[in-house]
Amino acid sequence: MPLTPELAPLAPHPGVSYVMPVLNEAEHIEGAVRSILGQEYAGPKEIVLAMGPSTDTTDDVVRQLQSEEPRLRTVMSPTGRTPAGLNLAIEGSQYPVIIRVDAHTELEPHYTARGVATLLRTGAADVGGLMDAQGKTAFQRAVATAYHSPLGLGGAAYHSGAPEGPAESAYLGIFRREALDAVGLFEETLWRGQDWDMCLRLRQAGYAVWFDPELTVTYWPRSSWNKLIRQFYAAGIWRAELARRHKEGKSVRHFLPPLLVLGLALGLVAEILLLAKVPDTWPAWLAVLVLLAGFIPALYALGIIYAALTIKARLTMAERLRLLIVLPSIHISWGLGYIRGRIFGAHGTVDTSRRKS
Repeated sequence: MPLTPELAPLAPHPGVSYVMPVLNEAEHIEGAVRSILGQEYAGPKEIVLAMGPSTDTTDDVVRQLQSEEPRLRTVMSPTGRTPAGLNLAIEGSQYPVIIRVDAHTELEPHYTARGVATLLRTGAADVGGLMDAQGKTAFQRAVATAYHSPLGLGGAAYHSGAPEGPAESAYLGIFRREALDAVGLFEETLWRGQDWDMCLRLRQAGYAVWFDPELTVTYWPRSSWNKLIRQFYAAGIWRAELARRHKEGKSVRHFLPPLLVLGLALGLVAEILLLAKVPDTWPAWLAVLVLLAGFIPALYALGIIYAALTIKARLTMAERLRLLIVLPSIHISWGLGYIRGRIFGAHGTVDTSRRKS
């Protein structure tokens, strides 16, 4: 384990640069920017948006915001890819603290002040907090519930919470610029998962990554089933790519969705065989295995129903019914993506869930 590199002292209220990659975010970009402008922080601030080639009205919304706020600047991001946009925005910024913001998020008013104070208190290079998924529609609230639950997406500290302390990764991130410069900014060949890769490289260089549960970011999940499955299919592919590149990128929880997909496929095959009747020539043990495998889809369906009805959240029955679609959509699309990624690699797979349609 390398010694922790020395970081230069910071002023009590150092300047902060908010960086955000933007692509087809007409619905969310104004809320994200106004949450930054509403930060209760005494130090100097700037916002740098990396503008991808949007096909909706995102550019018009940003131009209107710029006409009202001189601290809001833009840089062009020709590819529209997240890591490239982040790097362009960082390179176009000036302050010693870099705060990553996503267009689907809104920062709580104290987020910057608390995050900078935690950087100063802990000496960490990167600080992150809780992703507080919220929804405006019944479907989106069901997705938000899945984000918070271990039965949905839970596992990482920033989804379900954990005590304050060192972490494997951090959601979004409040960074020391000199640490980012030292490890080489974001890996642009990782179109998804570049945040986890960044945290790994920071930790390998001896820097601390820190989780602070008092930091909260409101996150707005995908608002339609089509976008949800596209998002998680791509997420599964890129998580598999991280596992291909880094031995540290593997976790038991990452193998559960692909195992589920394989189990469901096996169960469906078994059910077809059972409908066709088990051949008399089969040995008894094989017939029993086929019979047991045939129960897998039914058991999973019962598990989903139980989860949808018992997840601890203040949901209407309509929202719980939507969980019957949301939970398997997340599990199966992510699992299929992971299998595809492990076999074929990512090879430039694009997350199309941010497209206009």
